Amino acid sequence: MSTASEKAGVTPMMAQYLVLREAAGDCLLFYRMGDFFELFFEDAQIASQVLDIALTTRGEHGGQPIPMCGVPVHAAEGYLARLIKAGCRVAIAEQTETPAQAKERARKEGRASKALVARDIVRFVTAGTLTEESLLEPRRANVLAAACEVRGVLGIAACDISTGRMELEECPPDRLGAALARLGASELVVPEGWELAPDGAISRGGHEFSSDGGDERLKFVHGVATLDGFGTFTRAMLAAAGGLIAYLDHVGRGKLPLLLPPVARAGDAALAMDEATRASLEILESSQGGRKGSLVEAIDRCVTGAGARQLAEDLSAPLTDRLAIAERLALVEWLHDDPLLREDMRAALRALPDVGRALGRVVAGRGSPRDLGQLRDGLSGARRIGERLAQMDGLPVLLDRLMPDLGGHAALVDHFAQALVESPPTERGQGGYIASGYDAGLDELRVTSGNARRAIAALEAKYREQTGVTALKIKHNNVLGYFIEVPQRHADKLLEPDSGFSHRQTMAGAMRFNALALHEEASRITEAGAHALAAEEAHFEELVAEAVAARHAIARTAAALARLDVAAGQAERAAEGGWTRPEVVEGLSLEIEGGRHPVVEAALKVQGERFVANDCRLASHDRLWLIGGPNMGGKSTFLRQNALIVLLAQAGGFVPAKSARIGMVDRLFSRVGASDNLARGRSTFMVEMVETAAILSQATDRSFVILDEVGRGTSTYDGLALAWAVAEAVHETNRCRCLFATHYHEMARLGETCEALSLHHVRAREWKGELVLLHELAEGPADRSYGLAVARLAGVPPKVISRAKSVLEKLEKGRAETGGLAAGLGDLPLFAAAQEAQEEQCDVLRDKLRDMDIDALSPRDALEILYDLKREAGTES
Repeated sequence: MSTASEKAGVTPMMAQYLVLREAAGDCLLFYRMGDFFELFFEDAQIASQVLDIALTTRGEHGGQPIPMCGVPVHAAEGYLARLIKAGCRVAIAEQTETPAQAKERARKEGRASKALVARDIVRFVTAGTLTEESLLEPRRANVLAAACEVRGVLGIAACDISTGRMELEECPPDRLGAALARLGASELVVPEGWELAPDGAISRGGHEFSSDGGDERLKFVHGVATLDGFGTFTRAMLAAAGGLIAYLDHVGRGKLPLLLPPVARAGDAALAMDEATRASLEILESSQGGRKGSLVEAIDRCVTGAGARQLAEDLSAPLTDRLAIAERLALVEWLHDDPLLREDMRAALRALPDVGRALGRVVAGRGSPRDLGQLRDGLSGARRIGERLAQMDGLPVLLDRLMPDLGGHAALVDHFAQALVESPPTERGQGGYIASGYDAGLDELRVTSGNARRAIAALEAKYREQTGVTALKIKHNNVLGYFIEVPQRHADKLLEPDSGFSHRQTMAGAMRFNALALHEEASRITEAGAHALAAEEAHFEELVAEAVAARHAIARTAAALARLDVAAGQAERAAEGGWTRPEVVEGLSLEIEGGRHPVVEAALKVQGERFVANDCRLASHDRLWLIGGPNMGGKSTFLRQNALIVLLAQAGGFVPAKSARIGMVDRLFSRVGASDNLARGRSTFMVEMVETAAILSQATDRSFVILDEVGRGTSTYDGLALAWAVAEAVHETNRCRCLFATHYHEMARLGETCEALSLHHVRAREWKGELVLLHELAEGPADRSYGLAVARLAGVPPKVISRAKSVLEKLEKGRAETGGLAAGLGDLPLFAAAQEAQEEQCDVLRDKLRDMDIDALSPRDALEILYDLKREAGTES
C-alpha cells in the first residue's frame, strides 16, 4: 500500500486520498466522491471480493492502473453490514465542504485551478461501535470491551454503545477467558504488546490504559468532579475504562457515543461459568453456531428487542444474590398468575419501539427524525403502561421499584408530540418532519414553497396566452432550475427583442428560455424552501438537545421496559410449558422433581414425541451421583438439564420441572461432549483434560459440576484410571455437588469407599434381540454398557457386530481367567473367516426365524421356507 511519502507526481485528488488512507490504518477507506463511496488499491480488491461487486480501474499510480470499486452512498449501510460481518473495519471519509465553499477557499488562497473539495475521516465503523439500526441485531447486545493489567490484577471495561450501558470489573488473570466469554464482546481493545491478549484483540497505545487517565475521562464524560456517586472503582477498572473511552474517542473522531454512568460488577455477583461450560450448555448459541437450538431460543418469549437482549444478559450472568433472585421470581409469578394482565402488558410492549437504541443514535449524533419519533412513542407507551400498573394492588417489590421509571417524561413527550409529525422520516435533508402548527413562520415558508406548482402553472398559462404558443411548457431540472421550453418551430416568437424572454439553451427540436417573472418566482420558491429546511434543522437540533439532556432518565425507562418484557416473557414460557417457580435457598441441596431439558423437550414436541422427565436429589450425604448405562440412553441430556435448571433458577426464571429446591450455586462447570482445538495444537483428549483440570482446581463445595465420560479419549486402562481418580478428587477434595456419567461400569466399586457417592443408571431393556432405551434414571449400578447393541442401532453392519461379539467374548474370558484385559486375544486371528461366516449365517437364520409368523403360514408356504433354509445352510437336496 502506498503512503503519503509517495505522493509526488500524482493528481491532487489521489494525493488527498493517500493522506487519508495512511490515517485509516488497518481499515478499509470509504472515500466520498459525489454520490458514491469509492475504494482504491488493495481496499478495492478486498471489498470487491467480499461484496461481490465489479472491480474497475481509475488512472495510474507508479505506472500501474489503480484498482477501484464503489458503493452508492444511499445504500452504504447494507454494504457496511456485509464488510463488518466479514471481519473488516471501515474508515468513512466525507466531504467537509461544498463545491462552492471549496471554490471560494481556492479564490482566497489565490489559486485559479479547479478547487478540490476538502475531505476528512469522520468516523471509523467497527464491529463493536455500531449504532445504526440496520447494522445491529435487534435481539442481541453489541458489546465493546477493553482489558488491561495493573499490578497483577486484570481490569475489564465493557459497554454497549447502542444503549449506553457500561460495566467495570476486575478479575485474576486465570479468569480472563471466563469473563470475556460472559461478555461475548464483538471487539476487545488491549494495550499494545500485552502478553495475555487473546487472538483478534485490537492493540492500542499502553498510555491510554492509565488509571488516572481513566478517572479523568469518566469524570469528563459525565460532567462530575468525582466518581464517588457512581460507586467504588479499582485502579484496574479505571485503567480499562480509560482504554475503552480513548478507543471510542478515536473511532468517533472526537464525538463520543451515549455512555451511562459505569456500574462496578463484583466478581462473585454472578454465577461463574467458564468458556467451555457456556459452549457445552449452548446458552446463547448452539454447537452448530447461531441462535437456533440454543437455550435462549427455546425460552425467549420477549416481544421487544430490548427484552430479548436483557434475557440474554440474564442467562449469561445468573445471580448469586438470593434476595435479587427472589424479586425477579416474584415478578414472574405475579404475571404468571394473572394471564389477562400478562397479555395486556405484552400487547402494550409489542407496540413500542426500541427506546434504548434510538436514544443511543441520537446521543451519538447519528439520530434521525424517526429516532426522535421513537423516543416520543416509546416514552408515551411507557407512561400508559405505568398508569395501568398503578391501578393494581400488591405490586411485587421489583415492579414497585420500576414504577417511577415507567412514568415521567410528560413535558418531553408533549413537546415532541407537538413538534413532530406522526411518522417522521429517516432522513432529515428533505424536511417534512416538523408538524404543522408548531412554528407559524415555518408554516408560512411552506405555504410559499408549497404553492410552487400553482404559481408556475399560472405563469405557464400567462405565457401561452402572451405568445400564442399552446405547446409552451415550464420545466425544472437540477442544472438550470426553472425554464421555459417551446418547440423549435415556435422559437422565433420568443427570440424577438421585445418579447421579454431570454435564450438559455438550444436542444434538438426545442429551445429553452428564461423570463424575469419566472426568475423572480423561482428565486422566491427556492429561498422559501431553503429557509424552511433551515428552520426544521434548527428545531431538530433543539429536540436532540432536549433528549440528550434527559438521556439518563430515558435510559432508565428503556431498562424498566426491558425488565418488564423479560418477566412477562418468562411467565408466558412457564404457562405454555407447565414450568414452576424454583425455591433458591442457602445450603447445599439440589432437589429437582420431574426435571426436563427445555431445548430437547421443545424439539421432541415438534416431532410429536414426549420427553421423559427424571428426578435429581443431591444432598451433603449424597452429593456425587455416578451414572452408568448405554450411550444414547439419556445420560448427557440428564446432566445438562439439571445444569440448565440451576442456571434458569438463578437467572430469576421458572424452570421445566414439577418442583425444584436449589441451594445457591457459586460456580457451574460442564465437561460434556467431545471437541478439539487444532488451531492451538490440542487434541480432543487434551481439551478434555484441560477442562477437567480447570474443574478440579476451581470448584468449591458450593459449585455444581457435570462430568460426562471422563477418560474416554485415551486407552481403556488410562481412561478408567483417570475417571476413577477424578471421581475420588471431586468427592474428597472439591466436595461439590456433581453428576458423573461414565461408561466404565467398573467404577461402581467406588460406592464401597466413597460415603457421599451413590450409583445410578439410565434404564435399557433388550426385547426380541433389540435394545430399547427407556431414558429413565434408576438407582443402582449399570450391569453393562450395551455398546454392541447401540452400535447395531446406529447401523453398524451385522458382520462387524458379529466380529465384535467374538472379540468381546475373548476379552471377558481372558480377564476372568487371568485378570488381564487382553488375555486370550493371542489365539484370536485378525480375519477368522470361517468362524465369522458361520456366525453371520447363524445370525441371518435366527433373524428369519424370529421374524416368522408361524400361525399365518400355509403348509405349502412352510415347506418352501424349509427348502430355502436348507439351501442357505449349504445342504441342498
